Amino acid sequence: MAGCSLGAALLAAGIGSRFLPGSSIAQVEGILRSIQDVGSIGVLAFIGIQILVAVSGLLPASLFGLAAGAVYGVPLGFGIAAFSTMIGAFIAFMLSRSLLRPTIVRLLQSRSRLQNFDALLARDGWRFVCLLRLSPIMPFAVTSYALGLSSIMFRDYWLGSLAALPSLLGYVFIGSLTTTGLAAISQGSSPLKWGLVGLGIVATALITWRIGKLAMLAGLTPAAPLTSD
Repeated sequence: MAGCSLGAALLAAGIGSRFLPGSSIAQVEGILRSIQDVGSIGVLAFIGIQILVAVSGLLPASLFGLAAGAVYGVPLGFGIAAFSTMIGAFIAFMLSRSLLRPTIVRLLQSRSRLQNFDALLARDGWRFVCLLRLSPIMPFAVTSYALGLSSIMFRDYWLGSLAALPSLLGYVFIGSLTTTGLAAISQGSSPLKWGLVGLGIVATALITWRIGKLAMLAGLTPAAPLTSD
């Protein structure tokens, strides 16, 4: 019962933060606040649902950051959201690495350039993962599975995934601002929100450039021709 109520509240929060007027946003927050009355069962339900979302990608991670902040405040909300997100990232990576990576290895055996690209990704390690986690256009769950297909070491994956936590903290903080926080998200007027977007744009540009450079080094794309006077 608690899990169903929480799931409905999160869906309502996602809709409310984008489309509903201020009075409806307040009603959404009332639903979120009611989850607090469930106590420890509500916490466990929240953790379970967020892990499921981090594994499946059905809802954006930012929505759960907002919800965690609105329901539990910044310290506890961030702890719950961060723990659930990282556990979900671990599960998705290990599923991809154990079930699909062997097939990828067999496919790469006859494709030397792709092997080189995969080796270069592994050499970039946590830095590559970090840029992916900072980019808002890279879906969290899809990224987790894609990285599991690569030869990036689990240690580097784990360290790089920590880069997702500062943005998550920002969304938890916005969610803790009650109506002001959700209204700022819906109206696009939150300075913190725009700061997170700006950071994501920079990270997206860097990861696009880095992937292009690695592809060139691996021989997947032609190198830029030399020009002469």
